[in-house]
Amino acid sequence: MATVVDNVQLHRYEVVHDGALAGYAEYRRSSGSIMFTHTVIDDAFAGKGLASTLIKHALNDARGVGVAVLPQCPFVKGYISKHPEYLDLVPEDRRAHFGL
Repeated sequence: MATVVDNVQLHRYEVVHDGALAGYAEYRRSSGSIMFTHTVIDDAFAGKGLASTLIKHALNDARGVGVAVLPQCPFVKGYISKHPEYLDLVPEDRRAHFGL
């Protein structure tokens, strides 16, 4: 079972699988936006879909609080590319910058 939490002190969303930290997505917040900078999944947890679970949760959180998403992290950008229902979170005038 995987759970995702926002570790505000470390500026990252963390995914925990069976009680162990499996990975995280680092971010920088500013007024009105969140920039995802780096996503890491421990090799021991690779192939379990945890990165997608992590990013889906983080994007849903961004939507819930009404902030724009700036996907500097290649994994987050790729996730949004594959899940166009999240494209609206990236400001239209910034999409080309991120290749979206």
